[in-house]
Amino acid sequence: MTTTLTVLATGALATVQDLGRPGHAHLGVPRSGALDAPAHALAQRLVGNALGAAGLEVLLGGLEVRLDEDRWVAVTGAEVPLRVGDRAVPTGRAVRLPAHTPLTLGTPLRGCRTYLAVSGGLLVDPVLGSRSADTLSGLGPDPVRTGDRLPVGVPAGEPAAVEVPAPPADGPLRLHRGPRADWCDGDAVDLLVRGAWSCAPDSDRVGLRLVGDPLPRARTDELASEGVVLGAVQLPPDGRPVVFLADHPTTGGYPVVAVVDPADLWRCAQLRPGDPVRFTRAR
Repeated sequence: MTTTLTVLATGALATVQDLGRPGHAHLGVPRSGALDAPAHALAQRLVGNALGAAGLEVLLGGLEVRLDEDRWVAVTGAEVPLRVGDRAVPTGRAVRLPAHTPLTLGTPLRGCRTYLAVSGGLLVDPVLGSRSADTLSGLGPDPVRTGDRLPVGVPAGEPAAVEVPAPPADGPLRLHRGPRADWCDGDAVDLLVRGAWSCAPDSDRVGLRLVGDPLPRARTDELASEGVVLGAVQLPPDGRPVVFLADHPTTGGYPVVAVVDPADLWRCAQLRPGDPVRFTRAR
């Protein structure tokens, strides 16, 4: 009989995510996948799964689930109160979840996205080789809803020991010069580094939208749509930059004036509305 994970509550947003579906941009398909990829990978390692296994990405807590079979679980990412039944348990390590016992995620104390891994991984139907939910195109499974029953695979490995925690999520984002940097009136990277920025309330899995003094544009004409990469910093006509994240469109018509280093993009996943956003020039 297939083991299932029953969703009792979802909070703001919970989606199934794995490493995404890169390599399909020429078909207009975003890569998707976990926004905080290191946290997702850590959760999978802790329960003995392969790194490509699927788990849940949870925005601002509020998730409650239960299993119909004893399994190892792990929660990583944002610092969040975690309970198994009535017992408080730690994040960042494998925890045994008894059958029919609720696992409950509270509201994060810091950060905003947590990652739940279950030994065996979630076996929702893959689309183009990935089980990730894409909030822009609608590919993959729908966002998780209360009452959903998600199939879980057979455990493939033993739980792992606690690993070294990730660097602080509030570190600066390293910037490279973008292919359309000349569309900014001045050195785009320097202006972003010196600017006072914060995370806008309408930021999501598609993009981190910045609040701050608009960047001056050197040109006001339109740019033909062209391919854009993960981490691209687009400059819309209003001068307020947008950093493209996992569910970003594969083409865009606004100039890309800078690009965030791929190794730093996980930090964007943990920014809450109003949190400061800092940049530094990549070396």
